[in-house]
Amino acid sequence: MALRVIGAGLGRTGTLSLQAALQRLGFGPCEHMGNVFDRPERFALWAEALDRKAAGRPIDWAPLFAAYGATTDWPGAFFWRELAAAHPEAKVVLSVRDPDRWYDSVRRTIYRTRGLLGPASVARGLVAAAAPLVPYAPDALRVADRAIWDGTFGGRFGDRRHALAVYAAHAAAVQQAIDPDRLLVFDVREGWPPLCAFLGVPAPAEPFPHLNDRAAFGRRVGREAAPLAAALAAGLTLTAGGLALALAMADRNSTPDAGRATHGDTA
Repeated sequence: MALRVIGAGLGRTGTLSLQAALQRLGFGPCEHMGNVFDRPERFALWAEALDRKAAGRPIDWAPLFAAYGATTDWPGAFFWRELAAAHPEAKVVLSVRDPDRWYDSVRRTIYRTRGLLGPASVARGLVAAAAPLVPYAPDALRVADRAIWDGTFGGRFGDRRHALAVYAAHAAAVQQAIDPDRLLVFDVREGWPPLCAFLGVPAPAEPFPHLNDRAAFGRRVGREAAPLAAALAAGLTLTAGGLALALAMADRNSTPDAGRATHGDTA
């Protein structure tokens, strides 16, 4: 199966609704960060793609998209140039949203969720502790940080002005690089007509899917994060226990006469 639609819009621009719409129109399966959490073995494939991009090496897209017809959201949106070049027959959909509403949405949802793990150095330690129980955790963190928070926003998403400038520059770059005949700038509030006309398919006789509002996002994140949260709790318990034991041993070994037999106490 060849990749037929490339979603170049950043996350929280209606990408889950677009994923559902594309699959309803016959362009699925469609990749999306939620799909990666549902199939966590894909994190390693995306991590490999990130390594190759960072090293300036060609990316083999076959392992990721051999069975996929489309992609939306991160991590695919981070690779929109590479994907568009590698799949010249694919059409590109740039999902957009009011910039201020977009920023507020990201900040309240995926940025807040990432913030629960703390700074990168702390987060790496936490996911390393969880890795024995959730093997995909280190790759998931790498993909999120390198494709979104560091790769897209340079580690400065918390700076509203900077993040909005990145959002605007991203939209401008896509529109400048992609031939107009190949590109649709799309707000999901427009529904089926522009999307179906662009893709050359009839509009379904059903409402356009509008998914992933804040409440739905919270439920989905809770479901996806449950295994990782349990593993983190277990990992932290083991780590704390190991640290307590190490400190006790260090204290014992640093005490004068430590380890010396005290027969008089037991005589």
